[in-house]
Amino acid sequence: MSDPESEITEDLFLNGKLRLRQPKRGHRAGHDAILLAAATPARPGDRVADFGAGVGTAGLAVARRVGGVECVLLEIDGALAEWARANAVLNSLDAEVHTLDVTASAGAFAAAGLAPDSVDVVLMNPPFNDGSRHRSSPDVQRQVAHIAGEDTLSQWVHAARRILKPGGSLTLIWRAEGLADVLAALARGFGGIKVLPVHPDASKPAIRVLVSAIKGSGAPMSIRRSLLLSDGDGSASAEANAALGGQAITFVEEGIG
Repeated sequence: MSDPESEITEDLFLNGKLRLRQPKRGHRAGHDAILLAAATPARPGDRVADFGAGVGTAGLAVARRVGGVECVLLEIDGALAEWARANAVLNSLDAEVHTLDVTASAGAFAAAGLAPDSVDVVLMNPPFNDGSRHRSSPDVQRQVAHIAGEDTLSQWVHAARRILKPGGSLTLIWRAEGLADVLAALARGFGGIKVLPVHPDASKPAIRVLVSAIKGSGAPMSIRRSLLLSDGDGSASAEANAALGGQAITFVEEGIG
């Protein structure tokens, strides 16, 4: 019989400022979640909801960077939700954790304390791989975390729009080739959209986009200077190192909203 502890890893993020315990197999914390956290604007006192939180990576990273936020982690998988709860304790961070499907009804959200117009900030890393183009993992947990349905993005954005206060911010990460889908999903109820392309290096096309938007804003869309993950020599860029180390990404500093 295998030792349960041998099936668990404890990994360091934000240059060691965030410790996460997680299963060796299945959906695991990665750079996308940390970049999402770095691109999420939050201030002390804000109520911040992380959709699809997994083991708590992005939401807890925001809570570590910005002290005094009220962190709410939503995760459909009950086992991962328990890991998120344990990781909040491990890092001495306050967080509400709810086992909840992001596509659930408004009533289910309200029962979890997430009534309409009650949240300042939402961040999300939705499943974004197209199931018709990507081979599904045999691991069911990884399938749920990575494979998007036809309406996944629009349903997640709808849920965010419902619980955000007027003027509240939504930040998400998505595959770069699907930017048109992101803009379509945000067309109802959001403005002030800012798009930050993420490239492996200067010679390669973007692989991700970080997108921020403001509920009810009438401001036009803007595209920000790209984030390069590595320099020409293959080493991590200074900006990527800063974001992965816990600093806010540039378009946050330029001001959202």
